[in-house]
Amino acid sequence: MQILRRDDANEWQFWIDRGGTFTDVVARRPDGEIIAKKLLSENPEQYEDAAIQGIRDVLGLTPGQAIPEDKIDAVKMGTTVATNALLERKGDRTLLLITKGFRDALRIGYQNRPKLFDRHIQLPELLYEDVIEISERISAHGKVIKPLDTGALRQPLKAAFDSGVRSVAIVLMHGYRYPSHHHRHDASVCWHRPSPPKHRQ
Repeated sequence: MQILRRDDANEWQFWIDRGGTFTDVVARRPDGEIIAKKLLSENPEQYEDAAIQGIRDVLGLTPGQAIPEDKIDAVKMGTTVATNALLERKGDRTLLLITKGFRDALRIGYQNRPKLFDRHIQLPELLYEDVIEISERISAHGKVIKPLDTGALRQPLKAAFDSGVRSVAIVLMHGYRYPSHHHRHDASVCWHRPSPPKHRQ
């Protein structure tokens, strides 16, 4: 299949759809030709990542050869992997950090009752396993009512980390509009695991 070549199109472009079973890679060569390739999304005996392997295959790279970034204009990828992980409850253990006083807000939800007279209501399973309330508050107009207290977070966050939690969801009052508290980086509550040793090639 051939398409018209743009004057400035002198690099490869990749469009990737990564699904639970297959990963589809569509590439546009610098000369305008379209190439398509399909790989198994999980194939650890052959490769670590299907999207990267698809790019390598299309470019005809040998094992160990670096991907020439200067020859690639764009890589765009869509995926249902995260959605599937949520639906199947296969994601990482997650901790919820939320403004103090709203611990149960997500559990309460909207109080919808699609079956008004059902006497045995089964609430959906939550995506997080524990909650830490944060002492902070920003008004709907961006005024800081209560400054963020990062010092009080260190111990509960460290306890969660030590228990194996590696994923955190942060939901602060009016944070969608005024995200300054979301973006706070404080050394008193941040720590890093030592990097794993690099394997020799």
